[in-house]
Amino acid sequence: MNSRQRRGVVLMLLSLLGALAAFAGVLSVVREVEAKVGPEVRAYEVKADVEPYQELRPDQFAEIRVPERWLPETAVTDLDAVTGKIALNPLREGSLLQHDMIADRPALEAGQQEIAIMIDAATGVAGKITPGARVNVYATFRGEGDTADVSQLIVAAARVIDVGELTSIEDGGDREADRSYGQREAVPITFALDTAGAQRIAYAESFATHVRLALVAPGDAGNVPDDQRTYRLGEER
Repeated sequence: MNSRQRRGVVLMLLSLLGALAAFAGVLSVVREVEAKVGPEVRAYEVKADVEPYQELRPDQFAEIRVPERWLPETAVTDLDAVTGKIALNPLREGSLLQHDMIADRPALEAGQQEIAIMIDAATGVAGKITPGARVNVYATFRGEGDTADVSQLIVAAARVIDVGELTSIEDGGDREADRSYGQREAVPITFALDTAGAQRIAYAESFATHVRLALVAPGDAGNVPDDQRTYRLGEER
């Protein structure tokens, strides 16, 4: 082996040693970062905006990996936690899902029962009334003979516990009651009511020409004076 070949071998060995030293340096930095950051754990972020009081589904969230030391104690690490829950506030896309953002779906109180009726979407209920809201339920009944139609407050401050999906339903129509034929869009609304309230709701759905909901302001008891619970056109207040 001549001197030129020896120099080539030496340079190759030096290059190899330099590469090994650089690799060892990178590995050391990586280990140091890992030591500072710590192990990663599973968490979840919101895929798309979620409106408040909407029932949550696992497919609304994406799994991510977050260093354990940086993860808040309130972070949700198991999607089973969202089963039967609703969003307390608007959930924004990309937000880390945390337990203080969600709550149990409103439950029945002692002496209450669930009752669901279909509410015409044209009344403005779609997207505006959510679980936990309080509503006044109004029904319009057709008068008999020369008697004017009457609008009545059926239930005051009824508590909504579930709002279903917008659904197209067949409307058989009632010509005498001036109801239209064909399909209409309605939303199933579930209330928590005592027996008397449930009976009044059921009666209104069966015999009223229209049933409408009026959202009660938060904190308002929804009390309506007796002389304002019934209205006929032309009546003086």
